[in-house]
Amino acid sequence: MSNPEYGLITIGNALVDVLAKTTDDYITSQRESAGMEKGSMNLVDKDRALSLYGDMDAPTEMSGGSAGNTMACFASFGGKGAYIGKVADDTLGKTFASDLHQMGVDFKTSPLSGATSTGRCMILVTPDGERTMNTFLGAAVELTPEDIEPDFIAKAKVTYLEGYLFDPPKAMQAFVKAAHEAHEAGRQVSLTLSDAFCVGRHREAFKDLVENHVDILFANEDELISLYETDDLEEALEIVKDKCAISATTRSEKGSVIINAGNRTDVEAEKNVTVVDTTGAGDAYAAGFLYGFTEDMDMAQCGRLGSIAAAEVISQMGPRPSISLADLTQKKAA
Repeated sequence: MSNPEYGLITIGNALVDVLAKTTDDYITSQRESAGMEKGSMNLVDKDRALSLYGDMDAPTEMSGGSAGNTMACFASFGGKGAYIGKVADDTLGKTFASDLHQMGVDFKTSPLSGATSTGRCMILVTPDGERTMNTFLGAAVELTPEDIEPDFIAKAKVTYLEGYLFDPPKAMQAFVKAAHEAHEAGRQVSLTLSDAFCVGRHREAFKDLVENHVDILFANEDELISLYETDDLEEALEIVKDKCAISATTRSEKGSVIINAGNRTDVEAEKNVTVVDTTGAGDAYAAGFLYGFTEDMDMAQCGRLGSIAAAEVISQMGPRPSISLADLTQKKAA
């Protein structure tokens, strides 16, 4: 087996994030009329996205999407990576591609031509730093198995799949194809469950994916509990240890739990972190962990890098680090 060209390829919804601060009262007011749940991701149509945009106070726009954020953090650690996701041939799509290229990330997915625009995620951040996402998928739903090139997947040590992308049926097929091609090339496959509500929509499909196609699983506490329909995290951890080789479960300020071949490693969260915006915390953790993994670090080191990345991202507005994570890690090691 040849040495991989990339440490990581991520596959996900290519979205531009639109972030703004809001109040808990606003979130509550939107619950019954629009199904908005604090801390969750809600799919919306283009008209609803425009309506939310009109309600947002001084919004900030930046390239996002869960797997895109993970790749941005991975690159910030110094990792070499690539991204697969669908944008439209429009201004936002060009901005998304340009942002990845500037970070040294390869992005070669053909853009979509036509009336559909690049997807966007309207992110409302409450005073406690919790993010509530309202996503218009746009062109992202047009990712198909044809966008998964076997030779390209074979170039990465790990292929990482974003759970949010599971909503469009063709994307599910693309996931399975990507996992198959990665394993055929002797590479590994990672999945993030993304959101407890997303798990609820696709529980059985996720279980099948985890057990039959995934080597490294990322989830937060709520997502793992939802996947295995239990109220007890320890029970969920006991179940997942037999389903895939490695699982990394994040627990906010309680740190994370990593299980590798049945062996458990508990990793502490970073201390003295001021929470500004939790958008992208799980994405950043996965990036740090996978950077360590692709550099052959042990589980404790991988988890520590994940914690460092997550702590940095939640201390600012937006899901991508404003400083070099490689430099930050060196400072903390000094």
